[in-house]
This record gives sequence, structure tokens and C-alpha cells, in this order.
Amino acid sequence: MDVRTLCLAVLTKGDATGYEIKKMFEEGPFAHFQSASFGSIYPALSRLLSEGLVEARAQEQDGRPDKKVYSITPAGNALVDAALTVTPEADTFRSDFLFLLFFATRLPEARVIELIDQRVDMYRAKQNHIAEQMAAREQNDCTGDPGRETVAGFGISLYRAAADYLESQKGPLIAELRAYRARRPEAAE
Repeated sequence: MDVRTLCLAVLTKGDATGYEIKKMFEEGPFAHFQSASFGSIYPALSRLLSEGLVEARAQEQDGRPDKKVYSITPAGNALVDAALTVTPEADTFRSDFLFLLFFATRLPEARVIELIDQRVDMYRAKQNHIAEQMAAREQNDCTGDPGRETVAGFGISLYRAAADYLESQKGPLIAELRAYRARRPEAAE
């Protein structure tokens, strides 16, 4: 989805500043499946404002410049509703980690192990982060959004499966790399 639509969708959940919108993509519920940078959020908000899809009000801050708080208009809500009817594109998955692992025969064994261990740790941390967010919502009695809960569960399952797979394959991969290098001395570390 384009950044304009992403910003509008965030605003359906409540008024927010550009910074708060960005945090939703860094640490919040969208962090694991969408991204948006400050360099794209602020121009999108400016355009949405000029199109009448959002409104903005200045909010005073002690010792700092006023911040702009955005809210969605009825026209903005209608645009989000229309965007939700579009068939989504296929998910895109890009991974520098998998690219490096693809060339494992060119890497020292210790580097392959390090890459896998780091990625497993990252996946476990992401899985735990989502679970902690879910638990905090339950503790604050903020559950009840079945879409949000399903997406969170999907994220936990995905990260768990990826970490489990890498852990189960690390030993066999290292053994296969050793055998590969034994057959091809030029590939040795």
C-alpha cells in the first residue's frame, strides 16, 4: 500500500502526530509487516491535508514548538474503506540474511554460525515483543480487535517457525558445508 493510505489507516485508530505515526511502523502494530519513513510520512500528510482527507491542529508543548496533530476526515475514512476492498499484492520478502546464507560455501564456518545465531536471536526477540504487546493489551483490557489479534498471532507464529527452522538446520548445514569443503579443497576457509 502507498504511504498516503498507510497514514490514513493509522489515523482511523485515533489522532496522531507524524512522529506517532512513524512509531507505529517502528515499534507498534505495523512494525512487522509495513514500513514508512519520516521522509515519506510528512509529504504524505501534507498532501492528505491539502486534499481534505485529514485535518491538523496545533498542540502546545512546554519549551518546544507546537506539534501538529492529525485527524482523519469522513472523506479520508471513505478512502481507507475503498482501499481495504482492493486485492492485496503478493507479499514481498527480501532478506540480506538469506542472500548471505545462499553463499554459505564462500563464508567461514564461524561466520555462518554467527549469522544463524544472530537471526534466531532476532526472531525470538520479535516474537517476544509481539507477545508482550498482546499481554499488555490484555492487561489493560484493550483486547477485542480480532483482526489485530490474528495479525499478532500470525507474526508470533511466523517468527517462531523461522527461528525453529534455523535452529534445526544449523547443525546439518554446518555438516554439509564441511563435507562440501572436503570434496572441494578450493572452497576451504
